[in-house]
Amino acid sequence: MKGPWVGLGISLGFSAMVVGCSEPSATPLADSAPADMAMIASSEPISVDGSSTVYPITAEMAERFKQEKPNSPKIETTFSGTGGGFQKFCAGETDISDASRPISQNEMAECKANGVEYVELPVAFDALTVVVNEDNTWAQEITLQELKALWKSDSGIVSWNQIRSDWPDEPIVLYGPGEDSGTFDYFSEVVVGEDGASRNDYIASEDDNELVLGVKENPNALGYFGFAYYRDAEASLNALAIDSGSGPIDPSGETIRSGEYQPLARPLFIYANVEKVDNNPALGAFIEFYMANARTVVDDVGYEPLPNEAYTIAMDHFINKKVGSVFDGKARPDLTIEELLEKEAAF
Repeated sequence: MKGPWVGLGISLGFSAMVVGCSEPSATPLADSAPADMAMIASSEPISVDGSSTVYPITAEMAERFKQEKPNSPKIETTFSGTGGGFQKFCAGETDISDASRPISQNEMAECKANGVEYVELPVAFDALTVVVNEDNTWAQEITLQELKALWKSDSGIVSWNQIRSDWPDEPIVLYGPGEDSGTFDYFSEVVVGEDGASRNDYIASEDDNELVLGVKENPNALGYFGFAYYRDAEASLNALAIDSGSGPIDPSGETIRSGEYQPLARPLFIYANVEKVDNNPALGAFIEFYMANARTVVDDVGYEPLPNEAYTIAMDHFINKKVGSVFDGKARPDLTIEELLEKEAAF
């Protein structure tokens, strides 16, 4: 049976929009719902924290929602990393948690212990992008095994020629997200092979803009972060093609959609607190607006929209309060997003 969220008004316009096209388009923003504006205007402020990778999507969505419904309450958006965001979310301190990886088993247990039920909503694809300075003339591509050797916890690589002998005998300066970041977790899991097993002698930040600036300013730098941050700075950065065994593949919308950029292509998420949605009409209306306009906004921000079917399934999960996660607490680059969404959720 559908819960009280249906009263917030899932419009037929959303279904028509997601079924009608398969590529990003300049579709006008869809109205989120014919919810009672008086109820929305009198609602509590909405709080969002979590991933710096997802932050640009949510911040843009909040701005557009406010333009659409100027009497709606404030939407407070910030980022403390996926892990930091889940700490607050599972303590009941925030309404929405932005995440660049699925919720972990430990975080699921923490939410359950605190009675925090949630709906998991994938909103975009990201290509985790490995970048070097624009003056780097020697590295155009790198293998997954070379990345593992560089970033594993006991790595002794400190200069470029230790990766390849024909690269220069120059110190390599590493930049990457901090340990509270979902990007750090995902990279460690799929590149190094173990969650949290990355080396720690690198320049870390939860703010991807700081990582971009660091690589831009150091000719010997190498770093990694989300695709949208690279696209914003690609005039002064070079993205390395990644060879996972079938030849080097550049990060792009096409290689994300085709699956060629695996395992560094990944879904991005928001997690919604069920009880808070029930008690806050503005929160429900904002999430409906978010999902109805995800394709347009995700493309505008610089990430890759999900397939239409994925947005349709995710909206159905929201309407029907499908509580829990379908990811078993880990990355699943072996399955399509549609296959994952059809799995039974665990809580």
